[in-house]
Amino acid sequence: MENKQAITVIDRILKNLDATGINTDTLIDDIKTLRTYTIEVENPLAVKVLRYTYEHIENNDSFLIPIPEDTPIEDEALEADTEYFIETELNPIESLKYVISLIRNLDNASNISDLKYYKKALVDF
Repeated sequence: MENKQAITVIDRILKNLDATGINTDTLIDDIKTLRTYTIEVENPLAVKVLRYTYEHIENNDSFLIPIPEDTPIEDEALEADTEYFIETELNPIESLKYVISLIRNLDNASNISDLKYYKKALVDF
């Protein structure tokens, strides 16, 4: 995202998540603010994911969607990655930080793919 104000909001959300965790008082307002910037750049996927994200947080007081897993190429990598993802996929703060950081670069194909995962997971939840 090229909008400096949007980058500032992303950085603020990530910093607040590190400092206070999922504090719904400010977090939801910040996500709504970030969503307005994604509306301006006309990215409907990001707009929906952010809306589903703050609605999910409002309903659950947490972010219960795991980080998407990468598909490892080698079997040895599978074991190492599986352990890593078991640790991180259940961490609501890390998962939320990841989905917010995806918004920073909406031109990246991997980011778009992961945003599609989050959209589906949030709808299915």
